[in-house]
Amino acid sequence: MKEKIIEILLVEDNDGDVELVLEAFKRSKIKNNITNVGNGIEAISYLRKEGKYKDLNRPDLVILDLNLPIKDGRWVLTQIKSNEDLNDIPVIIMTSSNSQKDILNSYKLNANCYITKPLDLEEFWKIMSSIEAFWLSTVKLPSYSQQ
Repeated sequence: MKEKIIEILLVEDNDGDVELVLEAFKRSKIKNNITNVGNGIEAISYLRKEGKYKDLNRPDLVILDLNLPIKDGRWVLTQIKSNEDLNDIPVIIMTSSNSQKDILNSYKLNANCYITKPLDLEEFWKIMSSIEAFWLSTVKLPSYSQQ
């Protein structure tokens, strides 16, 4: 039986953070494919399979930064969770904000979890490892991609 590849949409505009996330998931024991987009408009185009994204697989999981150019992560989260065709995709907020207002608002918008990006590299690896352990190994994600 062919092992399922977990499709992840990373919505992040900071190149350094993108590289760290890609490196962390490259080390993963779970097969995964990460697509990165850098703003909210691109994220929604990807999820709706518009334009250059029409042939890409629907993600099993979204990792979303709140502070994005053009349309921010709050807008993206609202678009995902208010769309019947998208609202079952788990969304992890991973952002530099530790504001209680952002945390509360994200959960009110039905984020599946909220993680503040650590400044310490070792702590970042621990968080990425816990995402892998929980979201890619423990949790049963809906299967969207056709492998």
